[in-house]
Amino acid sequence: MPKIIVLPHEELCPDGAVLEAETGESVLNVVLKNDIDLEHACEKVCACTTCHVIIREGFDSLEESDELEDDLLDKAWGLEPDSRLSCQARVANEDLVVEIPKYTVNMVSENH
Repeated sequence: MPKIIVLPHEELCPDGAVLEAETGESVLNVVLKNDIDLEHACEKVCACTTCHVIIREGFDSLEESDELEDDLLDKAWGLEPDSRLSCQARVANEDLVVEIPKYTVNMVSENH
């Protein structure tokens, strides 16, 4: 069973976490069911960038992003070459190391 290793995030996961994942499950669903409250303003329908994560290891095991996800990612805060929307990134057979960015577009625009 693949694992998702979440790197420490000051607010959402201060100590980091190692999570069990089912193949085909979205990264977002895995972190949410493990009580990591990753923002997802559009309720997982690929209509915003609030669930943006950076896949530090295992990126090549994921299916390629589609054009809609790529267009949305262009608007994400802290975009990197290995960025994905966690609602769209589905776990394959390889472990993933995931970093949650410090900010989202919502956090910046709402002055959190």
